[in-house]
Amino acid sequence: MSVVDHNAVALSPRISEAEVADYVALLKPRVMSLVIFTALVGLLLAPGHFHPVLAITSLLCIAVGAGASGALNMALEGDIDARMSRTANRPIPRGRITKAEAMAFGMTLAFFSVMTLGILVNWLAGGLLAFTIFFYVVVYTMILKRRTAQNIVIGGAAGALPPVVAWAAAAESLAVEPLLLFLIIFFWTPPHFWALALFRSDDYARAGVPMMPVVAGPDATRLQILLYTIVLVAVAAAPWPLGYFDAIYGVISLVLGAGMLALAINVYRRRERSASLRATRKLFAFSILYLFALFATLLAEVVGRAVIPMMWGA
Repeated sequence: MSVVDHNAVALSPRISEAEVADYVALLKPRVMSLVIFTALVGLLLAPGHFHPVLAITSLLCIAVGAGASGALNMALEGDIDARMSRTANRPIPRGRITKAEAMAFGMTLAFFSVMTLGILVNWLAGGLLAFTIFFYVVVYTMILKRRTAQNIVIGGAAGALPPVVAWAAAAESLAVEPLLLFLIIFFWTPPHFWALALFRSDDYARAGVPMMPVVAGPDATRLQILLYTIVLVAVAAAPWPLGYFDAIYGVISLVLGAGMLALAINVYRRRERSASLRATRKLFAFSILYLFALFATLLAEVVGRAVIPMMWGA
């Protein structure tokens, strides 16, 4: 009969139960899809001709970099995710993947995405991608998230950088246009996530995360949502009169901005719990449509500029 060394068994690493789907979940696919879309717009808006292979490589690297940020974020926030109903089914709280495995996965993706973009495309884009990952993982996740109600405001810079990285990949330089795209996403982030935080405030309080509704209360959060929405609508419309984007974009940005502002005002006015929940859910859902439609309009303008001359034989 063989003798089992119980000490050796206790000290041996736990065998992971992870499947491919668990590692895909670490990448935060929904966030990644938004990153890819906004990066695509930044890429196509950039001047000059960019080889299709390099364009695809750039988008893949930006997407993988975003996935690396998501994996590292989940590795560092496993304790928070376990306390929140919205995130309790993520792979780490469920015990499907260990923190060490997620860290190794994220670091590997981060390294290869940055190096590939730098070597095959250019180092300005590679450096910006490295800074984006660093800002999300270190500045937002490790420093801001657990310490200040301004975590979303400052940390939102990381989510606003993908179109800037993409522009740098295509143009090997920076310009006003990608910075305008950055500002649109930057000012969109607080009303979007604070709307979520309002109807998930119990979750954040239970997890000990100092989101605005937990720290300052719902009324102060409603006011902040309204103020940031006003700034967002102005910033989103500004590229049209400044001559950077076309009239179609300008008109659509104003129409969408009117809808966003009306919903933000509704959130500010509705204080009774059930009405407030409905109002914040509507704003949260519309904010996703708002950003998608703005960038889709820019994408359509870029495609139109390329296709219309071809149709007319120009």
